[in-house]
Amino acid sequence: MIKKSNIYTKTGDTGTTSLIGGKRVKKCSLRLEAYGTIDELSAHIGLLRSLLIKDQQFTEALPSQSQEFLLWLQSRLFDIGTHLAMPCRQEGEIPPCSITEAHVLHLENAIDWADHQLEPLHAFILPGGTIEASQCHVCRTVCRRAERLIIALADEAPISPLLLAFINRLSDFWFVSARFINKIKSVEEISWKNDCN
Repeated sequence: MIKKSNIYTKTGDTGTTSLIGGKRVKKCSLRLEAYGTIDELSAHIGLLRSLLIKDQQFTEALPSQSQEFLLWLQSRLFDIGTHLAMPCRQEGEIPPCSITEAHVLHLENAIDWADHQLEPLHAFILPGGTIEASQCHVCRTVCRRAERLIIALADEAPISPLLLAFINRLSDFWFVSARFINKIKSVEEISWKNDCN
């Protein structure tokens, strides 16, 4: 019989945690902020999946961004979190990263597919519309924050260029997804009105 492990280990009670390989760092370190924000983004995708799970209209209209695709994204974010939690073994060495050019291309194809269904933008739009589209905008902004943290971390430690490319594309994915969801739900986009003129 396998003994169930404890949820709590007490090893983090002093404000530190272990990276892959055993090195302990402060929980407020830039590396932890980066992969913690990736985890936050994955949780927001989980909420989006819950909102969409019973929505057959969305699944049929947007096959490249279906439940299966959103699960694929969550798995890739887990890969990214693993890379960020793995300090380099030798100075200047980039730790192994599971994100490949094929992953970036797959994401670009999904963005292009959705974007081709949309009218060209003629103004900045405000986040909103359906709950699902609004949640896409939340994912977009969290993704941008993760990207800023990863770029800051890249000044201190080697980061895979493909990881950076993937995260950059991912925020674009959420933007077009929000627009597409509003379109298939027949919800009009709200343009920013500049009152300073």
